[in-house]
Amino acid sequence: MSSSSFQLVFMFCFSILLLLLISTSMQTVSAATTNKASAKTYKKFIKSACNSTTYPKVCYKALSPSASAIKTDTNKLCNIALSFTLNATYNASSSIDSLSKMKGLSPSEKEIIHDCAETTGEAIDELEKSLKTLANLQGSGHKADEMNDLETWVSAVLTDEYTCTDEFDGQKVSKAVKSTINKSVLYLAQLTSNCLALFNLLDY
Repeated sequence: MSSSSFQLVFMFCFSILLLLLISTSMQTVSAATTNKASAKTYKKFIKSACNSTTYPKVCYKALSPSASAIKTDTNKLCNIALSFTLNATYNASSSIDSLSKMKGLSPSEKEIIHDCAETTGEAIDELEKSLKTLANLQGSGHKADEMNDLETWVSAVLTDEYTCTDEFDGQKVSKAVKSTINKSVLYLAQLTSNCLALFNLLDY
């Protein structure tokens, strides 16, 4: 092969390679732009949904990290909101259990912690049932009944949560016990209230 022929072949191959690199680069940029636009759309959907709740900031903070899973699906939104609330209830239950191991608790404090642990356990049961009901809603032939059960159980969770703090009335409770329970219950109550509001967005 002559020197000039070799140069022509080299230039041709180089041009093809350059075109492939440019095409790949453009596809990557396009995909990144699309993903960024999608992420923005998903978060906008969550923000709009959370604006219908009593505690929109708590709602958005809890759900926005799951935007790529939720997308614009209201059922997934409610499912993840319930799952998040259930996990938070597990954490609260663990915190309340740890209080029972504190030394120097008064009889009334022990009773409050015991009762609070029981109601938190009930809340966990009700949230687990709610998650199963929500998962079965799409294929259910009795959607109205299922929705009624769902709202009843989650409302019961809210009642359970406030039962803990109601027991403080007229009792001498240490700051550590009161603060731990109040902090856990307040957060759970906000999450649960938000779940009830989000259920109104379900098309059932």
